Amino acid sequence: MRKRILTVFLTCFFVSVKVFSQSAEVKRLSDGVRISVPGKAGLPAQSIRLQVISDNIIRVTSAISGFPVTYKSLMVVDSLPKAPSWHLSQSPEAVSLKTALLTANVSLINGAVAFTDNNGQPILKEAIRTNASFVNSSYSGDAFYKINQVFETDATEGFYGLGQHQNGVMNYQGRQVVLSHYNTDVAVPFLMSSKNYGILWDNYSITKVGDVRDIQPLSGLKLYSKEGKYGWLTATYSGKEKSNVLVSRAESDLDYSFLKDMKTFPDSFKLADGKVRWEGSIESPYNGQHTFFVKYAGYIKIWIGEKLLADRWRQPWNAGAIELSYAFEKGKKYPLTIEWIPDGSESYLSLKWLGPVPLGQQNQLAFSSEAADQIDYYFISGRNPDEVISGYRSLTGKAPIMPKWAMGFWQSRERYKTQDEILNTVKTFRERKIPLDNIVLDWSYWAQDQWGSQEFDPDRFPSPGKMLSDLHIKYHTRLMISVWPKFYKGIKTYNDFEKKGWLYMRNIEDGRKDWIGKGYSSTFYDPFNAEARAGFWSLLNDKLYKKGIDAWWLDATEPDIHSNLDVETRKTLMSPSIGSGMRYFNAFPLQNAKGIYEGQRAANPEDRVFILTRASYGGQQRYSAATWSGDISSRWHDMKDQIPAGINFSLSGLPYWTMDIGGFSVEKRFEDAKEKDLDEWRELNERWYQFGAFTPIFRVHGQFPYREIYNIAPEDHPAYKSMLYYNKLRYRLMPYIYSLAGKAYHENYTIMRGLIMDFASDTAVKNIGDQYMFGPSLLINPVYEYKATDRQVYLPRGSGWYDLYNGEYKAGGNTIMADAPYERIPVYVKEGSIIPFGPELQYTSEKAADPITLYVYAGLDASFTLYEDEGTNYNYEKGAYSTIPFTYTEKTKTLTIGERKGSFDGMLQNRTIQIVWLSHRKASPLNLSLQPKQKVNYTGKAVSVKM
Repeated sequence: MRKRILTVFLTCFFVSVKVFSQSAEVKRLSDGVRISVPGKAGLPAQSIRLQVISDNIIRVTSAISGFPVTYKSLMVVDSLPKAPSWHLSQSPEAVSLKTALLTANVSLINGAVAFTDNNGQPILKEAIRTNASFVNSSYSGDAFYKINQVFETDATEGFYGLGQHQNGVMNYQGRQVVLSHYNTDVAVPFLMSSKNYGILWDNYSITKVGDVRDIQPLSGLKLYSKEGKYGWLTATYSGKEKSNVLVSRAESDLDYSFLKDMKTFPDSFKLADGKVRWEGSIESPYNGQHTFFVKYAGYIKIWIGEKLLADRWRQPWNAGAIELSYAFEKGKKYPLTIEWIPDGSESYLSLKWLGPVPLGQQNQLAFSSEAADQIDYYFISGRNPDEVISGYRSLTGKAPIMPKWAMGFWQSRERYKTQDEILNTVKTFRERKIPLDNIVLDWSYWAQDQWGSQEFDPDRFPSPGKMLSDLHIKYHTRLMISVWPKFYKGIKTYNDFEKKGWLYMRNIEDGRKDWIGKGYSSTFYDPFNAEARAGFWSLLNDKLYKKGIDAWWLDATEPDIHSNLDVETRKTLMSPSIGSGMRYFNAFPLQNAKGIYEGQRAANPEDRVFILTRASYGGQQRYSAATWSGDISSRWHDMKDQIPAGINFSLSGLPYWTMDIGGFSVEKRFEDAKEKDLDEWRELNERWYQFGAFTPIFRVHGQFPYREIYNIAPEDHPAYKSMLYYNKLRYRLMPYIYSLAGKAYHENYTIMRGLIMDFASDTAVKNIGDQYMFGPSLLINPVYEYKATDRQVYLPRGSGWYDLYNGEYKAGGNTIMADAPYERIPVYVKEGSIIPFGPELQYTSEKAADPITLYVYAGLDASFTLYEDEGTNYNYEKGAYSTIPFTYTEKTKTLTIGERKGSFDGMLQNRTIQIVWLSHRKASPLNLSLQPKQKVNYTGKAVSVKM
């Protein structure tokens, strides 16, 4: 009895314990425990809090100044469920907090936390925090710490997520990822491990993840000139066309990264007409793999030894980034040659490096942030990646179902300049019978000097209301419009916002002007201010939404107040109402989307919000936001890089991603392309289009040349035929695709799936970044090499695979050379799949999905649930939707069309379901124009059909 009373006392109140010569305090809280650990030599005094969120999620905070703060998070939702039951126990050396699925052990000696499953199997553990984990710092009067948290990891782990990055990397194990928004780079502080756990890092400042060592300047290596002199490379500046040498000089560092660096070029050198060549040798003091971080614009080639490591182009005004690896032998010289053609009056280039990871750090992963009051993260465990991502969304919010029309095809260009161009483009699509749901109006629909007015220029858009009415009623097409958070100094909206204190004023005070016309002074509004968010929405509502605008394109939301400024200057341009620009550097897009989502839902609770944004942060999916990959170039290498970029973005927990099909910025050789250049342009767009048809949002966009398929190639050209085929196939797959969108909301599903999600036991998939699953059944293998007619494809083990087009079966666990003729990319269907195809459509709401044709890919048991709702409103949140389960049992060769659950207005009560069977021995080509012999009249009751 006395023992039971003591246990109750320890459970309900707090306990102080003496541990050897060290004293630690343990206090049980309603949702977890707080442990105060005194400091000692090299280790800080800490107060560590474990907060139980759910059976598989524990929040960890560590503070060295008082107790951990439970401040309001911008990422994490307010409505977290009440903590489930859990158990607290302790030994002289540790405290253990145990839920139904997870155990967290905290050392009373040093405060380090280790996570295990409830069988005691280790998952992840913190390295001991030292005094270097918390470094006092401040910015603009805001005091905080620079924080660093190291984890001990498994050498076999793969790491994914962390937003969208353009370095072509799939698995970030042993890599450095910088979470800092930039046009084409998206920061999301959520990391996914192949060991089925995730870390949501609750911080908004610039953060390094993985190998967080400082990247080194080129001068950190031993340099030799072209003539072999020690200490520098030989830099030769000349004309682009002529080999006349303007300047030859010694350079030890190669860092022309930002606008401020342009003045360091030789005075006689003109970027737009010049070429630079760096020659010499480099020598490292380390053995092993070195990583070179290259920021580049214009044309760049890099050789180390005799090997060409890079041959790229990027538009001069928006630099790209790549990582190059090379194995060095300590003390050995390697020839280095860099050839750069800037290709514009403003262009950027830098080359930096990191040596091999030191032995003691090889199995570590760290988060290092510039500004925080405390270390603060959520540990999420799961049985598979879907459960981990579900945990992320339980913390940061569900992803609403996008309107059904958003799943169709979007046509865009930079840019439609008049009302007539918009209407004539849509008219041409309808006349040519090219399926289309949405057309996009990019920036500058306002008068040139009225950026931020949100007013249509009456000379070019004389009747926007009539334009929108025609689009909706006559052409059954939606219109998305570009909306920047930007205001020109002196216009009416600027004056209104300035008077209320809603603008960032530093860019105005610094006197910078943008690139439009004569150049205009401008700045951005402050979305961290709730009144400013409401005011911005009110402006959009009055000027645009009330006219009939359907969706919002939120551009430059990094925020890109002025392009190509160095990061430190960018911080000065932000002055959030809630704190410093350093502390909240990455959170601008989250707050901007919040204001528009909440504003539209309040103004019109019926119609679904749709937002497309160039930057996203943790939790942004709850604001109906899709993200596109920014202003990439129209190059094969950029197309290839989009594949791991999109996969990792999806593994970051945000399910809706897209890109500029065809690339945004175009080399001059393509602007008036002839012969070989024209052939390449058509093939590039066609291959990109094939890839884009199997992404969550199917969207074409880019600079001139115009991107409509009839402007890319004539009707009788194979490129045109292929693009039309994949467009129509996308619409035939709409029952499958929209069901995935429903699953993304109701089950926290991920649509664009890295192979690690479905084939985690197959170690061969860990580093594959150029293949992915589109939903549960379709293995997508984009073709990203010019003139390729085949490509290597790995068919994951665990199931067999059917060729989508001819129905032929192949065993899994094999790498094959798949046919990829000009008009097709390799697509395989997982054995044990059911795919519903609908009728041919010109737009998603043209007709109901009747008949539905089920392709049943036998060999293993299969299932798929057809999801349907009203398509454009939020009634699904109130239960207005239906599901029809399809199951196939291999043993009995039986397909069961299950009982329909739920209902909604307009639901089909009766429908025809057609069935096509595929098996190892029976290949049925994909031919949706044929009428299958086996049909079922489905009334909502369960029915079974034999093969």
